[in-house]
Amino acid sequence: MDLRRFSAPRFGEADLSNCEREQIHLADSIQPHGALLVVREPDHVVVQASANASAYLNLHAGVLGRCLHDFAADLAEQILPLLGDPLHRIPNAVHCHLGDPEGAFDGLIHRPLAQGLIIELERSGPLVSLADNAEASLRTIVACDSLPALCDEAARLFKAVTGYDRVMVYRFNDDGHGEVYAEQRNHELEPFLGMRYPASDIPQIARELYKRNRIRLLVDIAYEPVPLTPRLSPLTGQQLDMSLCFLRSMSPIHIQYLKNMGVAATLVASLVVGGRLWGLIACHHYSPRHIPYAMRAYCEMLTETIATRIAALESFIQGDAELTVRRLEQRMIAAISRDGDWPSAFYESPKTLLQPLNATGAAVLFRDDVVTVGEVPGTSQLREIVRWLDNQPRASVFATASLGTDNPDFALLTSVACGLAAVPVSNSPGEYILWMRPEQIRTITWGGDPSKPVIVGDDPADLSPRRSFAQWHQLVEGTSEPWTRADLATARLIGETVAGVLVQFRSVRMLIAHDQLRHVSQQISMCEQPVAVADADGRILQTNSAFEQLLAVGPLPLTRLEDLPPYFADTAEAQRRLHDLVVEQRSWRGDVMLKAPTDDGGAVLICADAVLSAPGRILGYVIVLTDQRQRRAAEAARLRFQHGVMSENRLKVTGLDAGSGPLYRKLLSVLVGNAQLAALEITHSADVAQIPESLESVRLSVSRSAELLEHLVRHASASTGRKP
Repeated sequence: MDLRRFSAPRFGEADLSNCEREQIHLADSIQPHGALLVVREPDHVVVQASANASAYLNLHAGVLGRCLHDFAADLAEQILPLLGDPLHRIPNAVHCHLGDPEGAFDGLIHRPLAQGLIIELERSGPLVSLADNAEASLRTIVACDSLPALCDEAARLFKAVTGYDRVMVYRFNDDGHGEVYAEQRNHELEPFLGMRYPASDIPQIARELYKRNRIRLLVDIAYEPVPLTPRLSPLTGQQLDMSLCFLRSMSPIHIQYLKNMGVAATLVASLVVGGRLWGLIACHHYSPRHIPYAMRAYCEMLTETIATRIAALESFIQGDAELTVRRLEQRMIAAISRDGDWPSAFYESPKTLLQPLNATGAAVLFRDDVVTVGEVPGTSQLREIVRWLDNQPRASVFATASLGTDNPDFALLTSVACGLAAVPVSNSPGEYILWMRPEQIRTITWGGDPSKPVIVGDDPADLSPRRSFAQWHQLVEGTSEPWTRADLATARLIGETVAGVLVQFRSVRMLIAHDQLRHVSQQISMCEQPVAVADADGRILQTNSAFEQLLAVGPLPLTRLEDLPPYFADTAEAQRRLHDLVVEQRSWRGDVMLKAPTDDGGAVLICADAVLSAPGRILGYVIVLTDQRQRRAAEAARLRFQHGVMSENRLKVTGLDAGSGPLYRKLLSVLVGNAQLAALEITHSADVAQIPESLESVRLSVSRSAELLEHLVRHASASTGRKP
């Protein structure tokens, strides 16, 4: 057995069998267009350096064992004031001359945990002129109203700013495969737009580094790596963590991959949305190309703004889906009130159920009822599907793009139900909403044969990344259009909504059909939706555990509707609304606050209705509560976000001339405005549980953008005095 397949190979020692685990952040070497120093704290003595440091920095006395103050006064003067910054998260920038009046250096400093201070220095390049393009670029990004338009604009902007021969926007799907979603290229180059690349092309450890280090530069694919001296850090006795080093050497396997593509230089920017690697902006050049710090920082700021806009657009789609779901809920309630049943709500407007998930057919199975819209299998086949679902692991949403592959018994249904999404509407077996999509026979264009990611030389150990990136067409059969994250979130929301309405319907049936009391009562008890049912005299017939837990009911049971007001924050208002419900049959709907054990109370949506069997004859009352605390918390998080993003992101750079300050404030205003717009869209997303995390991601993104802008300001101010 070859144990290398299961080990974590050191940098440069991986082959195609174990490159997924190659320790690429422990490179022990750098690219030669800069120099690296590792400084011990607090005495600021250099204990480790790249082998080229002395020559590159014109410090002929050597660097190891010397204090920063011994190099040049301006290096220490620039670095020491920044040591209190959170340098473990994002490198900070400095600009110095190291005693050379004719030349200048740009530096990035960061601090890996317990590994000293890392200083990377490179020769300064031309200063980026923000005045000409930055504001227009940021406003163009914010104005994009669709993902395709945004990605096209991103590729165009990066091509114009960086001058690379080809710029591609990759988008990753849920399987990790990448697609060239947008492209700008020189006219003589073959197009890659629409091509897909297998997930294996980017190992998982590389994807994690892309999330941490948002800009990666390869200047010349033919470079000779410069080793660190000594190889092991004297501070830890271990290899230096180079995750955030912009000079870090590239994996030899990745280098070979690029050589096989004919690429000589690259710049890659990470699109991180909601904490996940959404995609990449990949710039390719077919000759060596160096991009100085100022331009890289500008590109990173653009990338963060683009990622924030992606978050807003995806959340807008979710918010639109939620509105559609609320309309479905209203139709179901109206149908129950009008017809005493709910199926007519689906027949009146089939698109209401189909459109949110882009499905061609749907079915609701509830009790012995089967309601279908669109193209679906027969009733017996639908019941076979739900019996199979009942035997699968319980999940809030089940989805497959190839039902016939998951269960060959359903292979003949591919014309109508190749893809299946399902959500339970109760805890009872066989009760689901199903959405179906037909088989989608399509041709996928890959950049090379995805089933042959490697080639083998004469020696079986001589493995190399594939050399052919010519278009490779794959005919895909037996699958539907895949279900997206947004589809699954929408399905979950529809399921919860329909389940709530059907709980109300079940409650009505309990009052109408006493012979079914025990069965329906059990269903209500099992339901996760808080519900209480009372008879015409106000006696509470049943509450479920969800209702009692939400109200924090004590050991004594609730017996009458009059027992409920003390559990509400506004007891008098609750008494008045219950009186109106009982005396005038006036429904009570709206947001209320409960008295809860926590200080913030409990925000709920109440739906209390009188059940009438005929005009003037009351059967009883149904009260359904919906916990709104997550939604309230999300809105509060947005308000905190809005206040925080305004107070946190203020330029602290001083010493700018009178013309530069307003420009930077204007750019920061665009960044903050984009973040606020994204926060508003995110707060209206259907996936409420993800809202705080998404808001935090946007806050970090705009904070990162503002920090990069500050770095650019400081860099411009420390440079030759030219206006930015």
